Amino acid sequence: MSKRILVVGGVAGGASAAARARRLDESAEIIVFEKGPHVSFSNCALPFHLSGIVEDVDSLVLMDPETFKSQYNIDVRVNNEVVKINRDKKTILVKDLNTGEEYEEAYDKLVLSPGASPIRPASIEGINNENVFTVRNVVDIDNINTYIKGNNIKDVAVIGGGFIGLEVAENLRLAGLNVALVEALDQVMAPFDYDMVQILHKELMDQGVDLILSDAVKKIGEDHVELQSGRQVKAEAVVLAIGVRPETKLAEEAGLEIGETGGIKVDHNYRTSDKDIYAVGDAIEVYNRLTHKPTRLALAGPAQRQARSAADHIYNMTVRNNGVIGSSVVQVFDMNAACTGLNEKVCKANGISYDFVYIIPQDMVGLMPNSNPLHFKLIFEVPTGKILGAQAIGRGNVDKRIDVIATLIMMNGTLEDLKELELCYAPTFGTARDVVNHAALVGLNILNGVFKQVPVTKVRELVENDAYIIDVREKDEYEAGHIINAVNIPLSELRQRVDEIPKDRPVYLHCRSSQRSYNAIMALQHMGFDNLYNISGSFLGLSYYEYFNDQVTGRKKIVTEYNFK
Repeated sequence: MSKRILVVGGVAGGASAAARARRLDESAEIIVFEKGPHVSFSNCALPFHLSGIVEDVDSLVLMDPETFKSQYNIDVRVNNEVVKINRDKKTILVKDLNTGEEYEEAYDKLVLSPGASPIRPASIEGINNENVFTVRNVVDIDNINTYIKGNNIKDVAVIGGGFIGLEVAENLRLAGLNVALVEALDQVMAPFDYDMVQILHKELMDQGVDLILSDAVKKIGEDHVELQSGRQVKAEAVVLAIGVRPETKLAEEAGLEIGETGGIKVDHNYRTSDKDIYAVGDAIEVYNRLTHKPTRLALAGPAQRQARSAADHIYNMTVRNNGVIGSSVVQVFDMNAACTGLNEKVCKANGISYDFVYIIPQDMVGLMPNSNPLHFKLIFEVPTGKILGAQAIGRGNVDKRIDVIATLIMMNGTLEDLKELELCYAPTFGTARDVVNHAALVGLNILNGVFKQVPVTKVRELVENDAYIIDVREKDEYEAGHIINAVNIPLSELRQRVDEIPKDRPVYLHCRSSQRSYNAIMALQHMGFDNLYNISGSFLGLSYYEYFNDQVTGRKKIVTEYNFK
């Protein structure tokens, strides 16, 4: 007997579930209900319409109802909102938003993919002004673009420094607008650690974005926003990108169980507390395979996999649920930033014993004209060496390095596994020892106690306490910029000047990107020095870490000159 499968919501979750169900069953009756005008669109590409990178707003729509019908024999009903689930009768109540008519449809299986809605805090005065926008669908992005162009807007404030906020800010800036980016936390991009994200802070500043951190919006006016600090920021239009909350109203009213994170609770087959109702996408609670706790993850890739699994389970196919690790990538003007797994903040919050590596090798052979530094942070479990996460930022291919780490995490890989990975190499693509292999070697040295390290986050404290710091770069490199109280003993002169180095106090060594300081430490340890520390991230990483806060606070620099090359 043919199944009747109803799907609430389209895009990555709902549309994928419907398509998969059709591939499994040609005789099933499949109906998708979408309360908006578009059932399938590239939501991740929405911000790029603001800069004109995606010129035609209609090109963001991937498939229309007619295409679904002709290619998949799926009945898609846009502008039709499901307003109630009658679990006892196994029906849903649907409202046609064009006519106002309400009608019922029966189901054998129901798939919920309602997504998540942008947060609009009622506490902000003026939150419902006509110049305040959110970004969720094609209509939203078209409204923003139309308003900006139709009113000759020059100044825009973007509220929120997550993925959407950064992409909206970048594309508005590329369109020639004056952009202020306001974030209540002390950093943008929460998946990245504070030391790494300073690179993005500098990039935003360099590109002319007025980046305002540790401040929140209090009031929105016609031509400005007022912050909690009292500061006023010129803004004729405001885009809210504070975050999203799962659309759970329909599920809650139907008596379905809601998880501890506020998302719809599902089992490993993405089945809700009702055996005939499934849920996927941004509205559900998922399992983090690293923290072993429930979480929410609003990403298209996981939503598509969930949709496929739900459809498979409807047809009694085995489903493997590996949990999530949260892999993502974003472009911020000339910098690319990718991450996966856990960062330091999450490790600390969950009581996970960890350590990390921060290295900055070149992303390809240095002789190549497009070679650039790649900031790479690898987090691993102590004492097992299990890979927990990584972050990469640079002008090159950060995504492929993070993809390697994501794969290892899913395979429960360790530093030893990463060290031995055989990866592609050619001078224009990477180095013979790739960034990730390099990170594994450094990680093993730290794990095994070969040498000790201090992070760039502690260097200011070292300087203020007049710690003994050695800069092992050559004299010309040192003179171009160095830590203000660092002693210059180049690696090439180290063995001849060893008597200058004290043995009765800690000694901290650094260079441009850690390799020479590591060699210096190994040589000195063989000479009887046992109180040595390598400054992780070295002078290049320190320059990035210090720069933004130096500029916005006016505090005294701890370097003579920054070096970003």
